[in-house]
Amino acid sequence: MRCDVAQDTKLITPDELSIWVPGKVLCESIGRGWTGLSQRTFLYKGQDVKIPPIDSFMIVQYRNGETPMDREFDGKWTRTNCGPGHFSLLSRSADSHWSWTEGLVVSHIYLSNRLMHRVARDIKGEDVAQVHLHDVLQGEDPVISHIADQITAESMGAGEGGALYAEALSVQLAVHLLRHYASCSIKSSGGTTGFTQSELARLDEFIDAHLHDPLTIEDMAGLFGMGAWTFNRRLRRTIRLPAWALVQKKRLERAQTMLRGSDAPIKQIAAACGFSDQAHMTRMFRTKLNVTPGRYRGGA
Repeated sequence: MRCDVAQDTKLITPDELSIWVPGKVLCESIGRGWTGLSQRTFLYKGQDVKIPPIDSFMIVQYRNGETPMDREFDGKWTRTNCGPGHFSLLSRSADSHWSWTEGLVVSHIYLSNRLMHRVARDIKGEDVAQVHLHDVLQGEDPVISHIADQITAESMGAGEGGALYAEALSVQLAVHLLRHYASCSIKSSGGTTGFTQSELARLDEFIDAHLHDPLTIEDMAGLFGMGAWTFNRRLRRTIRLPAWALVQKKRLERAQTMLRGSDAPIKQIAAACGFSDQAHMTRMFRTKLNVTPGRYRGGA
């Protein structure tokens, strides 16, 4: 089970939770190679437990058994009944007090702080200072139930591409939680919303080195550790062009240089510049320069 351990040593990890809430582990994601997501299913007897702040965001899915449930969260006590089809949320860094009387089988799903902040940043288009899950003790949501079922099933018997599938599920779950069950505070931008000159130079170097490849926005965004939407938004603010237009501009510039500076076949130049084929390059030349590659090479 892999988690992002918080710098604050007062926060416990999901691995340490069983010290505070003892129960029988029925399945877990340990050894699956998952990133930003982990899972455990427990068989619990009735308990009255205080849980220290945890370094991850926790979703509790009630799978078997039904019980009266009391919980103190953020200084507020809530009483309800929890059973199959219900879920509870516990925000990161929040201490809580839980009390129930009957036996239960529950699945715990833990989303790391890093994952939640990355997804929140992509949704908001701005750097997020803090994510806070709402106080939900007895929630009912078919989307959360379905994703939680899939995560638990993958933890019980991982299939081909299990880590990749788990990552996709974690992002889906994070997006749904952030849309419906969370609040975010935004970091002060300090007036800087675009890329610096050194960052642009780094981007130019990266594009030039991979221009012959089928570059994607995700490739370029990954260079700066951000999502595609955020990357494109910042790039537009800096150079007034979206990422795809910048790449096409550079491909056209390289093709112009190669056509004037070499005798290589036009088809070969198109491939070297990352165009899908010669016809694609010809269309770009006609659109942007109002001339074909052959005529451009001839000095027209």
